[in-house]
Amino acid sequence: MFVLGNFLISVAKLVELAITILYWLIIVRALISWVNPDPFNPIVQFLYRTTDPILAPIRKFLPPLGPIDISPIIAFFVLYFLKMFLVSTLVDLGMKLRF
Repeated sequence: MFVLGNFLISVAKLVELAITILYWLIIVRALISWVNPDPFNPIVQFLYRTTDPILAPIRKFLPPLGPIDISPIIAFFVLYFLKMFLVSTLVDLGMKLRF
């Protein structure tokens, strides 16, 4: 059973890494939105492709607040919840299976 426990802990750490990377990508996207980026820049296109699947559903449910986009803030709350709940649960389950 220790192999399954180690596997779950590894999956939890990979999920945590993915969530952390998404945090930073959303922060960078929010920062570059202040300077009117070139939409044909490959870096900007990469940021849009990776963060739109997270931010677009949030934007559908939130009414626009003028020029302020609060979807990154809501995305941070959702990602934080996933990090605290999902990662902690997987690590705890993996630790219990190791012994």
